This record gives sequence, C-alpha cells and structure tokens, in this order.
Amino acid sequence: MSSVPAMTTTSYAILGLLAVRPWTTHELVLQVDRSLRRIWPRAQSKLYEEPKKLVAHGLASAASEAQGKRPRTVYTITAAGRKALAEWLGTPSSQPVLESEHVMKVFFAENGTTDDLRATLASLREWTREKSRENVEVGSSYLEGEGPYPERLPQLVLTGRFLDDYLEMLDRWAAWADEVVADWPSKPGEAKPDLDALAETVRHATRRAGPVSD
Repeated sequence: MSSVPAMTTTSYAILGLLAVRPWTTHELVLQVDRSLRRIWPRAQSKLYEEPKKLVAHGLASAASEAQGKRPRTVYTITAAGRKALAEWLGTPSSQPVLESEHVMKVFFAENGTTDDLRATLASLREWTREKSRENVEVGSSYLEGEGPYPERLPQLVLTGRFLDDYLEMLDRWAAWADEVVADWPSKPGEAKPDLDALAETVRHATRRAGPVSD
C-alpha cells in the first residue's frame, strides 16, 4: 500500500497554479492567498505540504536553485500532472459548503440581545464592503490591461462575477435582516416571526427548485 498521502481538492488547486507557471513553495502560498483564499481558504501550514505530495505522485518536479546565498526549490508541473489536472476537471464536484460565523450568531440570536444581532449584521455588511473594494481593485487592473496572467482572463471573469454576486447577496440579506429586526424587542426571543417573509422565501425556493418529478 502506498504511503503517499492521497490527492485532495487542495492538491489539485496547487497543481492548477503550477499549470500557470513554476513556483517556489513560498510563492505558491502567496498566490493562493491572492487568488484562491476567497473560494478555497486553507491554512498556510497545509499548503506547504502540497508541492512535495505532488512530486511524490509524479505530478510535479522539484529543482533546487540559488537565490543569492539561499537555495530555493522550484516546482514545475509534469506531463502526468497536466493529464491528472485535466482528468480531475472532468470529475463530479463536491457540494458547496457554507461557513459563516455571522450567520451562526444570527441562528442563535435569541440567547443574546437585539443590539448584538444588529451589530453582527452591520459587521457583515462592512466585511462585504471591504471585499468589494478588493474586487474593484482587481477588476480595474484587468480593465486597464495591468492584471497578472491576462491569458487567464476568460476564466477570471467568471469567478470574479461569482465572488461579486456572492458579496451582493450577503449585503442584500444583511440589509433586509436588519430592517426586519429593527423593531424587535431588546430580547430576540420575544420577537414575533414574519410569516409573510417566510412565505416569500418558500415562493422563491419553489421557483428555483423547478417542477417536482414523480
């Protein structure tokens, strides 16, 4: 039985970056932070393990280079790595996973105060504004012809729209939720449910789900 750790989605993410150009491990970590952290956040400690795993699988090669007085290792995708990346792109994807401490706090809001709840929603809206400013900066750089790896722009336009639509949804939801709770009593547990809002949510979900098959 092989002792080489199995490939994961993170492994293929690193392999995808190697398909762009060769990188050192440090450069890969920086590039993940710049381009992938919003859709695939991972601890840096885990990222440092991935290039060596790719080499063990024969999907990347490692070469030592001198940078001043300090040696560094540069990783390059192999032909087998390009084939594995292409095959992975054709496999079924795992379901999306949502992780939000803001929404978790809303879920359990009856144990706190309405002021705390509104502060949570305000914090989420501020986060969306901060990330939107980043999107403006990145998108504008490409419109001005200065963005890195412009040959990848067709794909970046798609993922960029997803990220912006996601931020818009969060901001719209937080603004709506704040309007709903604005008139709540100081204790959320004493609030009355907005059944009209629930009915609207069901209507939206029904339209999105489409017809139910027998």
